Amino acid sequence: MVTFDCYGTLIDWEAGIARAFRDAAEAADRPFTAADAVRAHAEIEPRVEAEGYRSYRDVLRETARRVAARMRWPPDPGGGAFLADSVPSWTPFPDTNAALLRLSQAGVSLGILSNVDEDLLDATVRHFPVRFEVRVTAEQVRSYKPAAAHFLAARAALGGRRWLHAAQSYFHDVAPAKALGVPVVWVNRKGETAGPAGPPLHETRDLAGLADWLIGG
Repeated sequence: MVTFDCYGTLIDWEAGIARAFRDAAEAADRPFTAADAVRAHAEIEPRVEAEGYRSYRDVLRETARRVAARMRWPPDPGGGAFLADSVPSWTPFPDTNAALLRLSQAGVSLGILSNVDEDLLDATVRHFPVRFEVRVTAEQVRSYKPAAAHFLAARAALGGRRWLHAAQSYFHDVAPAKALGVPVVWVNRKGETAGPAGPPLHETRDLAGLADWLIGG
């Protein structure tokens, strides 16, 4: 079994976030820089998640509100709902679906561990050509990675089956997986440096590299 983080690993969420803020800016004639919006989101969202469990829609609303305030936008009449509403339109990275198909066709069972609500994940998995046997969401476990609950729920669901986790975020996935003894591949799309938890079992720049490593070219 290979489980994946979804947003940032399979789905190009930075492009989705940038589009959502761009569209909101254009609709209201507000100043906008994609890099600033994405950077602020990356900084603010983990803080919102750490404040205590709330639905991911609410996390995104609050994150959008705080990002907008940082960019000196006037209050959004929709309360920041535009960001959550955009999630179903976020699309996979160019390498994602081909790699998932290769793994599935090679007989590898697939799963997702995601900081998201069930309905948002339902909308997202329509972008993928494969079935995910195991799905663990923040809505199910009532917490957000890097907390351990996603990994513990997956371990319970899998029993004694062999398990590998693959993810882009060192903070949300690689470090907690290592702490729990879960073999983890770092899909290091940004070319970052490993943190204090140390290196993963394997590191690759994209999902094609993961598929090559697991099943060969």
